[in-house]
Amino acid sequence: MRRSPKDSEESLGVVSRRGLIVGVGMATFATLLAGRMRQLQVKEADQFRLLAEENRINIRLLPPARGQIFDRNGLLIAGNEQNYRVTIVRDEVDDPEATLMKLSRLIPLTREDIDEILEEMSKRSRLVPITVADRLSWEDVSQVAVNAPALPGITPEFGLSRFYPRSDDYAHIVGYVGPVSDYDLSKLENPNPLLQIPRFQLGKTGVETKLEDALRGKAGTKRIEVNASGRVMRELGRDEATKGETVRLTVDTRLQNFVQARLAGESAAAVVMDVTNGDLMSIGSAPAFDPNKFVRGISVADYRELTENKYRPLANKAVQGTYPPGSTFKMVVALAALEGGFISPTETVYCPGHMTVSGRRFHCWKRGGHGHMDLRNSLKQSCDVYYYELAQRVGVDRISEMARKLGLGERHPIPMSAVAGGLMPTRAWKAANRGEDWLIGDSLNASIGQGFVLASPLQLAVMTARLATGRSVTPRLIRAVNDVETPSQGGEPLGIATSSMNLIRDAMFSVSNEQRGTAFGTRIADKTQRMAGKTGTSQVRNITAAERRAGVFRNEDLPWERRDHALYVGYAPHDKPKYAISVVVEHGGGGSRAAAPIARDIILAAQNDGMPPLSAYPEAQRARIQSALEELPISDPDDGPKVVSEA
Repeated sequence: MRRSPKDSEESLGVVSRRGLIVGVGMATFATLLAGRMRQLQVKEADQFRLLAEENRINIRLLPPARGQIFDRNGLLIAGNEQNYRVTIVRDEVDDPEATLMKLSRLIPLTREDIDEILEEMSKRSRLVPITVADRLSWEDVSQVAVNAPALPGITPEFGLSRFYPRSDDYAHIVGYVGPVSDYDLSKLENPNPLLQIPRFQLGKTGVETKLEDALRGKAGTKRIEVNASGRVMRELGRDEATKGETVRLTVDTRLQNFVQARLAGESAAAVVMDVTNGDLMSIGSAPAFDPNKFVRGISVADYRELTENKYRPLANKAVQGTYPPGSTFKMVVALAALEGGFISPTETVYCPGHMTVSGRRFHCWKRGGHGHMDLRNSLKQSCDVYYYELAQRVGVDRISEMARKLGLGERHPIPMSAVAGGLMPTRAWKAANRGEDWLIGDSLNASIGQGFVLASPLQLAVMTARLATGRSVTPRLIRAVNDVETPSQGGEPLGIATSSMNLIRDAMFSVSNEQRGTAFGTRIADKTQRMAGKTGTSQVRNITAAERRAGVFRNEDLPWERRDHALYVGYAPHDKPKYAISVVVEHGGGGSRAAAPIARDIILAAQNDGMPPLSAYPEAQRARIQSALEELPISDPDDGPKVVSEA
């Protein structure tokens, strides 16, 4: 059947349109293909030529500068110093051992060092740079740079390493950093890739570890081009690292240095607090250590010396140590009795030197007794029998409740390692933890800060600050992060009657400023700076009946570890409190003899922003005090750096 002319014209039109579409499509494809070929052959020719020669592009992490730490006045206490090092990348070298042997001819590198590096490489990704040596001299790193073409995979680098310019003054507060260990990594579910870099520095103790995330910063990256032999050809680009945040503490370096110097030679701790806002002005623990040794890699001999020292220099006694508070606890018992209506200020208790309860004799520290004691004199002369009586009336649960209100038995949230919670026992606590009933003798022991009662120097300073102000003052260690101020911790009213608080404060004033007060010998002569306080002595051994009959051994006649702990707490000025202090001298003997003199010097240094003036001491003591102060190993804070370069 023949097609009509009209049908033929329509068919031809369809074919023509299809041909046009196909043609346009082919032309477009050809144009795109030509453009792509031109891009590959002209614009990207160099890149593909390098790829053809087995060149590779690697991405490497850029470690950030660790955030600096300053004191309250802007003095640097933890910074970074320049560090020249050499690294090796396993993926860029055919024979690592042979390369390291060549390198050992240029820098100090022993066979043992090489074996350790090879073992480290076996544990890490082939692309992770392994630190071969650090803290090299400029001459050593220059030698490596000159010989780089013959050392595939070896790269000389400039970096930063932690440095503590104030040395041991801040060892227990700031702590120190060290290389990331397998144990550190095992504690993290998704460790930051930065931590995979060998010898990357991580906070180990103190503020360094508690503020690790803020101080660490964020990694940067750089893209580098290496040839088949592992030699770096060029850097293609980089995103700079973000340095860690700047932290400012509440601690005052001048006072901190004085505290550490004053505690030198003792196994002791001291805490100074600003009672108006909770700022920790000083946290001293002696003896201390040089944290720079840990950053650089402490020797076996140095570490053994620290761990075998009976004074335990690695322990932060100010916040980790817990001690029976002794007679410094008596203010707690007195307040519990006053607030509960169990005693009046004028009521007296007779002290013959002991009290017999349930057939057991509980002794006062004064063998012949104090006679009739009221509240004020019981604190002034530290009569134990008075508090044995109060304990029976008040009961341990009410005493424990008052102690917690004053900050004892509480783990205060400051960013330091192993902050202790202490122990304020109750009947329920003993039943749950000892499986035993609470005995009346337990209450009597607790009333004089012995038995199960334990407190840290930090907690005792908080207690004293709350007694001085009547407010729930809470310790603050971080003043600001990146110039953003942290909230003040002045606290709310405790809800204790002002009349009760005033009675306790007046009694504490008499301890240090009136004849027969247990700290009268360490009074402050300057009436504008006088302190109110309380001495304490806590036993670390049981005194047997036979020993009492024969005569109790003097502390100085006993081995050091069997002597009593010496304590003192106080605040000043007494009429307008600014600073609270607690001092504990391990096995120091009596609080009035060992702890109170230290506390007086420190509280005067705090009030005078420097060396205590001789005019503040009783005239008869000035010559001796002057000689002692001149011998203190004091350093000038202004001699140290305020900023360490990170460029």
